[in-house]
Amino acid sequence: MSLRRLVLSLSLGIFAMSEAAAETRYALAIHGGAGTIERKAMSPELEQAYREALGQALAAGEAVLKAKGSALDAVEAAVRVMEDSPLFNAGKGAVFNAEGKNELDAAIMDGKTLAAGAVAGVHRAKNPISLARAVMEKSPHVMLVGEGAEVFAKAQGVELVEPKYFRTERRWQQLIKTRKDKGEDTSTLSEDTSTEAKARASDKTTAVEWPDDHKFGTVGAVALDAQGNLAAATSTGGMTNKKWGRVGDSPIIGAGTYADNGGCAVSATGHGEFFIRAAVAHEICAQVKYAGKSLQAAAEAVVMDQLKAMGGEGGVIALDAKGLPALVFNSAGMYRGSVVSGGEPRIAIFRD
Repeated sequence: MSLRRLVLSLSLGIFAMSEAAAETRYALAIHGGAGTIERKAMSPELEQAYREALGQALAAGEAVLKAKGSALDAVEAAVRVMEDSPLFNAGKGAVFNAEGKNELDAAIMDGKTLAAGAVAGVHRAKNPISLARAVMEKSPHVMLVGEGAEVFAKAQGVELVEPKYFRTERRWQQLIKTRKDKGEDTSTLSEDTSTEAKARASDKTTAVEWPDDHKFGTVGAVALDAQGNLAAATSTGGMTNKKWGRVGDSPIIGAGTYADNGGCAVSATGHGEFFIRAAVAHEICAQVKYAGKSLQAAAEAVVMDQLKAMGGEGGVIALDAKGLPALVFNSAGMYRGSVVSGGEPRIAIFRD
């Protein structure tokens, strides 16, 4: 082979590899909530359980991205895994409101079109994030709440379950303790005396000293796909003992969830009232898009400076249009993980 042909062959090979790398470029970040999560308060077994659950969520989302699926499909897949786990305050592991019910919120957003869907105050959607996506894609609206959202879910074939599906002994005991600590009556709460409840009560995990995640627990995911599109998704059970139909930041577009290909994708977790007031997710993206800040600088400015000054606690996961992640929190810990094409998954819980 002549030198010229060899150089041409090598050049074409390098171009092909570069093109292939560009085609498979993707990034994914997830969180499972923020709060008082300290190493000393968690057993090695429980820590391992959380790490495995986060790993499963990352794997589910990454599998979509590896197959050149959409960022929307990836964030939905990742969040569904965490909704199905009793470890997180979303779906199966959701906290109880003041009436002793699990009340769920979720939102999803497409960075390419700025389409968004959200649900709040639902009690029977097995995977609220999938219902939020149905609202985005199959209705003319952005947010549906309560009974109306579940009527819509039934019409769209979104899986509904009996409310007892979400009930876990750990969360029930959190509610009892919270109400007692506040001097509130617990006699009006409806105790579950079923066989399933007895089995839950005897579960050894209920005796574990759990991290204090009943205030700020949420799950979320942000992704960049091979087509260069961003998406964000967030799901939560809210705050233990919440009253009067309280809704936090998670389903509020621009507060706890936001995605814009021209800026970034953000999913937040924390004291929702502060995140709503500061429009945290949109503010971070706006600083990237209009002020030219790096994503890390924007996230730190909002979470570490603005939120802290207001008295707000929590954190965010975010991705910019290049797939660069920012996982920033001002709480003691945040369940989190990330992965980029060609790299190994990274999972962390504590600040250190």
